[in-house]
Amino acid sequence: MDSRPANSLTERDLVRLVGDGDPRGQRELYLRYAGYLTAVAYRYLGDEDSVKDLLQDVFIKVFEHFNKFRYRGEGSLKAWLSKIVVNDSLRELRASKHLVAVESIPEEPFDEDPEIGKVPMEVLQNMISQLPDGYRTVFNLYVFERMPHKEIASLLGIKENSSASQLLRAKALLSREIKDYIRNNG
Repeated sequence: MDSRPANSLTERDLVRLVGDGDPRGQRELYLRYAGYLTAVAYRYLGDEDSVKDLLQDVFIKVFEHFNKFRYRGEGSLKAWLSKIVVNDSLRELRASKHLVAVESIPEEPFDEDPEIGKVPMEVLQNMISQLPDGYRTVFNLYVFERMPHKEIASLLGIKENSSASQLLRAKALLSREIKDYIRNNG
């Protein structure tokens, strides 16, 4: 057993402990990544209760199937956990029918990128969470997960041009919200 305090464990040490079924490792994994994974899930689901339910299920799944994880260097555990949260969030959105077809929401004009540096991060995150589910999902996958439209389309079961269109519409809505915020608080 590793005698170092849990919070000083390297990711490799943490993987070994969790892989051995050590409760201390499981607790440290939860403490180390729960906040980050909450933020990831919230970007997609936008609802605190849904996020809590999803994360509970994710951590159970992670601990039950940890033997499937392969350590590939520092950061690989966080990336693996994030991917599980993103995939389960998308599955939840599909199951609840919250992904709205692109044609059902009117087109928003988009001129130029606003000055997001003038908007506090918390306000910007709230604006993103208020986007319609389909727009928010495509925006998050494209911006935060850095997925190309072809992969997004495949994941969501939509056409590639629908993914691009939803991203543009999400940007247009965000641009309008950001400009309104700057005008009212600038």
